[in-house]
Amino acid sequence: MGAIEIDGSVLEGGGQILRTALALSAILGKPIRVFNIRARRNNPGLQQQHLTGVLAAARITNAQVIGAVKGSTELTFKPGRIGCGGFRFDIGTAGSVTLVIQTILPILVFAPCESTVTITGGTDVPWSPPIDYVRFVMLPMLGLFGVKADVRLVRRGHYPRGGGEVVLTVRPSELRAIDAVEFGNLVEIRGLSHAVRLPAHVARRQADSARDALVKAGMAIPIEISLETYEQGKDPHLGPGSGIVLWVRSDRGYIKGADALGERGKPAEVVGEEAANKLLENLRSGMAFDEHMGDMVIPYMALAEGKSIVGVSKITLHTLTNIYVIEQILGVRFSVDGTEGGPGVIKVV
Repeated sequence: MGAIEIDGSVLEGGGQILRTALALSAILGKPIRVFNIRARRNNPGLQQQHLTGVLAAARITNAQVIGAVKGSTELTFKPGRIGCGGFRFDIGTAGSVTLVIQTILPILVFAPCESTVTITGGTDVPWSPPIDYVRFVMLPMLGLFGVKADVRLVRRGHYPRGGGEVVLTVRPSELRAIDAVEFGNLVEIRGLSHAVRLPAHVARRQADSARDALVKAGMAIPIEISLETYEQGKDPHLGPGSGIVLWVRSDRGYIKGADALGERGKPAEVVGEEAANKLLENLRSGMAFDEHMGDMVIPYMALAEGKSIVGVSKITLHTLTNIYVIEQILGVRFSVDGTEGGPGVIKVV
């Protein structure tokens, strides 16, 4: 059987093409060849977090892999049967654990038994969803499709030192189609502001700033932002680092989120306000899914039994890229009502 060929430089041209292609290859049991991997990036080819995703998918599916080395711009992946049970994967850097989760979660949904996966690396790092977004937004929303998974945060890892650890538990399930276009009425706003190897006031200032921005914008519903801080000498993290994730729930049970990361020289007040402004922007569209879930949800729409339809706050290049890759591999077709950068409705046709 010839491998399905995927050009890794099309559209957004990033690691997401590889993650989606790996997951679908594993689920279908069909070999793939991905070329021009991250070809237009400053550091082209597989980086450590992409490589960990490849090796994780290979281990879970007992796959044969050619080209799984750092910097490689071409990869051939021939999956075997999907396995299950206990796994441990170490990125070895501050590479994103949540992007590894994005790769293996769809595969483990189709596994024959429950799996527990320990992943070490970066939990709160630039250019990837923070672990709290995965815990409080992504997994609950994927639960609408029947995904049975949860993540336990053992320890946070920030750039550049990493050292974070999470445990992902996935139970096999049959995916069902959903109809989730409009968000509905706001019921509550929640959040989690953390600071590790930093004074506790950093987390508090992030939370206060986010709350102030939301109230100023006219949010008259309950706002509850928890703080996660550590006493000196009792902090298990390599750190330092901080961040905040906010999420809103509607009367229809839908959840949307937004986040911001602290960095050296960036005041805590700016971090909190940034997250609040992102959340407010996502709410204005009135759609059920925020812009980040908009691309993460595409594989599940394609794999679910029946025809799903979802409303997304913003059609991003990531979303369009995921649609392109999935159409190439699965042969399903999507329709997108809306233009890039604006809200839209996506359905499987």
